[in-house]
Amino acid sequence: MAKGDKINFSTPSGFPEFLPSEKRLELYLLDIIRRVFESYGFTPIETPAVERLEVLQAKGNQGDNIIYGIDPILPPNRQAERDKSGETGSEARALKFDQTVPLAAYIARHLNELTFPFARYQTDIVFRGERAKDGRFRQFRQCDIDVVARRELSLLYDAQMPAIITEIFEEINIGDFLIRINNRKVLTSFFKSLGIAENQIKSCIGIVDTLEKIGESKVKQDLEKEGISAEQAQKIIEFIKIDGLVDEVLDKLKHLAQNLPETEQLSLGVSELETVIAGVRNLGVAENRFCIDLSIARGLDYYTGTVYETTLLGHEALGSICSGGRYEELVGVFLGEKMPGVGISIGLTRLISRLLKAGILSSLAATPAQVMVVNMQEDLMPTYLKVSQQLRQAGINVITNFDKRPLGKQFQLADKQGIQFCVIIGSEEAAAQKSSLKDLKTGEQVEVLLENLAEELKIKLT
Repeated sequence: MAKGDKINFSTPSGFPEFLPSEKRLELYLLDIIRRVFESYGFTPIETPAVERLEVLQAKGNQGDNIIYGIDPILPPNRQAERDKSGETGSEARALKFDQTVPLAAYIARHLNELTFPFARYQTDIVFRGERAKDGRFRQFRQCDIDVVARRELSLLYDAQMPAIITEIFEEINIGDFLIRINNRKVLTSFFKSLGIAENQIKSCIGIVDTLEKIGESKVKQDLEKEGISAEQAQKIIEFIKIDGLVDEVLDKLKHLAQNLPETEQLSLGVSELETVIAGVRNLGVAENRFCIDLSIARGLDYYTGTVYETTLLGHEALGSICSGGRYEELVGVFLGEKMPGVGISIGLTRLISRLLKAGILSSLAATPAQVMVVNMQEDLMPTYLKVSQQLRQAGINVITNFDKRPLGKQFQLADKQGIQFCVIIGSEEAAAQKSSLKDLKTGEQVEVLLENLAEELKIKLT
């Protein structure tokens, strides 16, 4: 770089950067999510940001969202060093685009060290080579839970997922939401009953999954482009539009299963849905929090049973705020044995961005500090430090102002950071072992003995 050239220090497109108030909101939400996950017995793990490319492509992802790299990662001027080491550099690697495929590899690597069913959560950063735009990021935090078993996994684990989603979003208090539940067996077996070829079902599911984005007529067009007849396309639209109360939808599906050809899988899918819905109810999830929606398909190849998407009512344009489902063969790709799993994912970075923009959530104060001890005179700094420590030991977050400046300026500094209370100790207060406590929101100022200051603040902060 030539002397005098300016460095472009803007963030790369699609890679978010948080202000303190936004980062504090993320940490607050992460804490809620973590506590709910752990209340159901999920344990934390972390997997590498970089995986072998063949791992990431193991089940259905051929690279549309993958950000690639080559291993070993060496700069161009060190290529010779790599060659001398005997490493060919032929093992392509990439940044992980989700948590589920890396989880499968993790289980394969640690099979003999884990207890099954294995229930884990992750809140790692993932990377996708998407076109960056509003609400879409190339780097974002994803909060996942999955339960994986050897050979058999109870459908009650599927039922737990809506209960967990409900607890998280009710505690965050984002408003009314709806968890839409379906079963991939129901969809695939219905397609088969229409005479749709096995090799067309995957693309049909992908098209159905876009119904909310592109609308009914475009779905029909896209189905017909895949070789589906107009009559078949119409029947698919009519099927996925079946609605009503949960029990009404189940009854309609049972009736269909009795009257359509080759519907053994359809009956199995309906039975699984019934079991999951019964479990959701037994876990105390309110009826207005969930429904059966036959248009929910989840486009990823590895889903085989229950699938979920969660919508914020009144803000449907935001899309799904939590999704997931059951898979039977993903882990088996690496181990050659049946290892069914079920999980959900919250794309937290994207969710925060959308909820802030919609005014559903607000950023937190820029600092976690609740109190500022102001600097009235330098010779009283030992008193300010002592009082600050006493407040911290009482569980109160404190900023001690080390810089001497006009009192009004110190109040402005506290207010700008969202700090409500200022402790004022001058020479007279110090001599009397008192302080003035100012509430910047109300303007009220009261005298408090130093020995009572922590308790008084605790009362005011509740």
